[in-house]
Amino acid sequence: MKRWWIYQKERFPVVAHAPLIAAFSACAVSFSSLIRGAAPPGPATYGVAFLVCLLMFLQLRIADEFKDADEDARWRPYRPVPRGLVKLSELRLVFIAAAISQLALALWLDPRLLWVLAIAWSYLALMSVEFFCRNWLKKRPVIYLLTHMGIMPLVDFFATACDWMPRSGHAPHGLGWFLTASFCNGVVIEIGRKLRQPEDEEEGVETYSRLWGKRGGVLVWLAALLGTLVSAALAARETGHVLLLSIPLGLAFIGSIPLAIQYVTNSTHGRRIEHFSAIWTLMLYLLLGLIPLAIHHLI
Repeated sequence: MKRWWIYQKERFPVVAHAPLIAAFSACAVSFSSLIRGAAPPGPATYGVAFLVCLLMFLQLRIADEFKDADEDARWRPYRPVPRGLVKLSELRLVFIAAAISQLALALWLDPRLLWVLAIAWSYLALMSVEFFCRNWLKKRPVIYLLTHMGIMPLVDFFATACDWMPRSGHAPHGLGWFLTASFCNGVVIEIGRKLRQPEDEEEGVETYSRLWGKRGGVLVWLAALLGTLVSAALAARETGHVLLLSIPLGLAFIGSIPLAIQYVTNSTHGRRIEHFSAIWTLMLYLLLGLIPLAIHHLI
């Protein structure tokens, strides 16, 4: 058990990921309930959405271990798989166990959820083989980024389905901008964790600061923040809580600008960009789903 504890600490820290995934999944369930004008979802709905999403992100991490095995062995021998802490064959079993658990949870809540889960699984499978065009995608990092972020709205769509599938059997109108916000925020997180100062860059590790330069990388990050803010505000319009989301998230966006400047001028580490992205994500999902639902049913 000790080596698995070390693995999760290094590659999938549950303490760090669980709160964000809980906010992510709970927001989706809450938002779906709000736009349907329905009664608050029960604990089972939130629980299944959270557990399936948590396991899905674990599967994404495991898929990366397989996909990047050769590069990790060459450039990142300190990681758990290259240094022999865990084996790929063991991770394959964990992946399968996660899939069985997801299957059981979906069947328990509503068997019709399986087709929604199958869509996310299918996209994950395509990602695992780089859409059968690894070399082509590697030469086009923007397309690579966008195609790999496509999993975010699909996982979020499943989480919304945990609310609407058992109750009505069909998706409500108004999910489009919500899923767009999920996609844009995925870009925020992905770029935010790969912006570094020159002294922190590693040989063989692809980062957006190396690809586009610090200025270019942080400008794309700011654009993703703005895209998230706009699409989230349009989604919040569907629930009648535009100001509740737009004011605090807008202030957070303004606060990101001096942070970006500090990063470009070498006065802060890229890690602060990553931390800001996590706080931004938590704010987004609380303000878009959970807090509006609480207000709606308490006032």
